[in-house]
Amino acid sequence: MELLLGVFSAFGLSASAGLNAYIPLLVVGVIAHYFPKTLTLSQPYDLIANPWILILLGVLVIIEMIADKVPAVNHINDIIQTVVRPAAGAIAFAASAKVVTDINPVLALAAGLLMAGSVHAVKAAAVRPAVTAATAGAGNLPVSIAEDIVSFIASVLAIMIPIIMGTILIILLALVLWWLWRRTDKVQTA
Repeated sequence: MELLLGVFSAFGLSASAGLNAYIPLLVVGVIAHYFPKTLTLSQPYDLIANPWILILLGVLVIIEMIADKVPAVNHINDIIQTVVRPAAGAIAFAASAKVVTDINPVLALAAGLLMAGSVHAVKAAAVRPAVTAATAGAGNLPVSIAEDIVSFIASVLAIMIPIIMGTILIILLALVLWWLWRRTDKVQTA
């Protein structure tokens, strides 16, 4: 059961990194630093809880939040984050101590990279362009704020109540698969 909860936690953290690269890393670092009984990071991921790294992550969170809310800059930010978010997701996934001790670190990094990369791809290639087109760009600010809030809540839930995060991820995966199935079914009948 502990392995399953660790996997749910790791997938939740990496998924939230697909929305904002630094929020899950900051949440992991703060919880590991101030509540070590709740989250203990194994080496080398314990560096995330270092106060200097926490300050750096805090600055990076602020920079990404601001950049993502400025028109035109948000598109440049999404291009840059195409590399950063999957890498942050890989680190967030692998940093979950319970998972790293039971799963090969390379597999953990790959899983986190794929999860964060997938969430980022959907956000940057589908959701944001649709919001921009539908609202002439006016909807990007509230959507960006919502993404930051979801990333924070998902990160906290992934660590504190991983079973809820895992359930949410499974439901979302089922909905995406159902949508894809319906979409391909409509294309084949047309």
